[in-house]
Amino acid sequence: MDLFLYRTHFRAGTNGMLFHKQHFICFCVELPWRCNEENTSCIPDGVYEMERCYSLEFGHHIRVKKVPERCGILFRCAIALGNDSSGAIIPTLQLEGIGKGSGSKEALHKVLMRMEAVRSEGKSFFLTVESVHSGR
Repeated sequence: MDLFLYRTHFRAGTNGMLFHKQHFICFCVELPWRCNEENTSCIPDGVYEMERCYSLEFGHHIRVKKVPERCGILFRCAIALGNDSSGAIIPTLQLEGIGKGSGSKEALHKVLMRMEAVRSEGKSFFLTVESVHSGR
């Protein structure tokens, strides 16, 4: 299963749109691009394998694997974006500004259900990330 995240970098944050088979799933928000610095930057463009995970801290979420010079990158819901995103990709139902959104739990549920629907096929999950820089 392939997911595609098309995003735009701004000085205050990163906004994106997540697609599966050319169908829009949800928006995503991340920290701004800061040269891939751990816990302060969004991840670089690329193709990454993903796996479903569960932890007491984040509940059900997705781990983005083999991000260059980074570890523990999560695709997870958040309550207060910005302060607690720690370099994670945060799915949202609505964008509310640069790097801000709402409906994170519901958006993550949509992504997890899409993954669950194809899990029985035994396929790996991949995320392709492509970006443009706005200059704003």
